[in-house]
Amino acid sequence: MKTIDPTRYNLSARTKLLMDEKGTLFILVDRKSRVVMKDGHRIVSTAERIKEVNQNKNISLLTSAPICGKTKRFLLQNNIATRAL
Repeated sequence: MKTIDPTRYNLSARTKLLMDEKGTLFILVDRKSRVVMKDGHRIVSTAERIKEVNQNKNISLLTSAPICGKTKRFLLQNNIATRAL
């Protein structure tokens, strides 16, 4: 996976984006604490900003933290797949 510059998608420079060889864009959340609904809303808004620039990108969440079940359903409803690190 290669690192992508988040300013290309009008995002903060602190946002970490990765792209795999298939062209899927991953939002990286690297921490130990649980991903909760507040984080889910932030991830969806980040994905919407990416979609404004490039409609064709598949967006996924890449994290080592456990994800709350309610948040996981919310992300899937918004077409954001999740994957463990």
